[in-house]
Amino acid sequence: MDYRRLGASGLKVPVLSFGAGTFGGVGPLFSAWGNTEAAEARRLIDICLEAGLNMFDTADVYSKGASETVLGEAIKGRRGDVLISTKTTLPMGDGPNDAGSSRARLIKATDDALRRLGTDYIDLLQLHAFDAGTPIEEVLSTLDGLVRAGKIRYVGVSNFSGWHLMKSLAIAEKYGYPRYAAHQVYYSLTGRDYEWELMPLGLDQGVGAMVWSPLGWGRLTGKIRRGQPWPKGSRLHDTAQWAPPIEDERLYTIVDALDEVAKETGKSVPQIAINWLLQRPTVSSVIIGARNEEQLRQNLGSIGWTLTQDQIARLDKASAVMAPYPYTQYRTQEGFARLNPPVV
Repeated sequence: MDYRRLGASGLKVPVLSFGAGTFGGVGPLFSAWGNTEAAEARRLIDICLEAGLNMFDTADVYSKGASETVLGEAIKGRRGDVLISTKTTLPMGDGPNDAGSSRARLIKATDDALRRLGTDYIDLLQLHAFDAGTPIEEVLSTLDGLVRAGKIRYVGVSNFSGWHLMKSLAIAEKYGYPRYAAHQVYYSLTGRDYEWELMPLGLDQGVGAMVWSPLGWGRLTGKIRRGQPWPKGSRLHDTAQWAPPIEDERLYTIVDALDEVAKETGKSVPQIAINWLLQRPTVSSVIIGARNEEQLRQNLGSIGWTLTQDQIARLDKASAVMAPYPYTQYRTQEGFARLNPPVV
């Protein structure tokens, strides 16, 4: 297992992290992902640790806290061997302070997560979404207090826009609050929007990407192909309403390119899709998920080898889309392109 620094921080994280969204299985979305309980979770974590994968990502909203609880039970007796990443901000109830990033919510949410996880500190706490109703100064000063109290060690965000993140970093610098080291983002061959603004921001400001859904919400498992119905058991049957959209023809073009590279390398379609991400700028860790041991071992096979530059170029071309304004100008007009070279 290779390790990379999490953004500009001193924390080293594995290039693959394990997503515990399959733990617990509560609710329509997360039950479709999986319902792994503690005994099976412990076995999956054993396999991860054997491979050098020691970072596990969860969130309070995953299965209404059950994911954190199962993860906590599965790591009992080996807390010092693992890094825990969890998230908060999304609603955990109907009360007026059950959502958001206010001081009251963040303190309570952190204490609740610590209790469910059975630990006295969280390695990385991330805000699951931007809270436009709470002053950024209040958010960051609260996180600063939690760091000073030893309850969390590093802070990050997830699903922020460019201005959300940049404004937060500027305020952190102004007051000496902890800077966000990580941005957990949706990024895959089927969803490259991260590249337009957030990737250049991450490069400039030292914010590492932790990639969620690297297989495009299950579309790049190798089971979905042109002219074929979705396979039985695909989570897309139950969760397509939450999935980032993609045109069918573009998806099939990407899968065709992945199939071509798979024949050349002897690797699976998911392994190639994940390996492509590991060659991208700012990516600190790609979060893999698995319902069972077979899926986990397959995903672990994404590392230890590297796509050629020609293979990467073909995958880039198959998955490319026209950038939205104003980024289109940077790519299509010579003057803009000279001032704003593409991130490669």
